[in-house]
Amino acid sequence: MRNKKQLLLEQLDQKLKPFRKTEMVLVPDRGWINTIRTALNMTMAQLGAKINITKQGVKRIEESEAKGSISINSLKEIGNALELKLVYGFVPKDGTFDNLIDIKAEKLAKKIVLRTNQNMTLEDQGIGDENIRKSIKELSHEIKREMRKSLWD
Repeated sequence: MRNKKQLLLEQLDQKLKPFRKTEMVLVPDRGWINTIRTALNMTMAQLGAKINITKQGVKRIEESEAKGSISINSLKEIGNALELKLVYGFVPKDGTFDNLIDIKAEKLAKKIVLRTNQNMTLEDQGIGDENIRKSIKELSHEIKREMRKSLWD
């Protein structure tokens, strides 16, 4: 049975599904504002007039976007002035949140099992490779099911 957290993650993955292929979208060197403004054949002065700033102000905004230091509010403001919608979010690098949690859970389980086995081996009670793999798999499922906070340490 799925718990509430798993259900929330599944819903989040479903909502983000359309954005998974966004790694193909690269931010232009001069930023989106400059690229779109130029493509629309709009001058800095014209854009500045729409948001009540000078063309030098527009230049500073475009430069700050290109450097990655622009605020989300500034992006929204420019988007509204250009009658565009700002799309903002995070998408897991390796597919889904479920995938991300699987990877983290396995890594944590492996760390725990190997550390425990090392201590047991020192006491001549090691469990062997097959049992280690089985223990990692079982612990990984348990960690994922419980959504332990230690996943993120």
